[in-house]
Amino acid sequence: MVEDKELDKIRERKMEKLAEELKEGGKRIIVYSTSACPYCNMAKEYLKKKGVEYEDVDVGADPVKAQEMMSKSGQMGVPVLDIKGEIIVGFDREKIDNALS
Repeated sequence: MVEDKELDKIRERKMEKLAEELKEGGKRIIVYSTSACPYCNMAKEYLKKKGVEYEDVDVGADPVKAQEMMSKSGQMGVPVLDIKGEIIVGFDREKIDNALS
């Protein structure tokens, strides 16, 4: 059955995602930014004040990561936050708090 194969694929993707989250400690947060962006710095400072660990990716220095960011967000502007798979474009405290909870 086609439906069974599709369900198997969905289950497989969910298991892969779960395995990745467990491997990463379930707290994978990436901030795509540039060094000259004030909103990027505000977002990173906000995460620091909340005691949240994150990976800072300078898309101005890494074109491969810039393409990764654009693929995830559909945007060229920064900051872009990837909080456990939820993509947030710009510095939005409410969206950040919701994604972290």
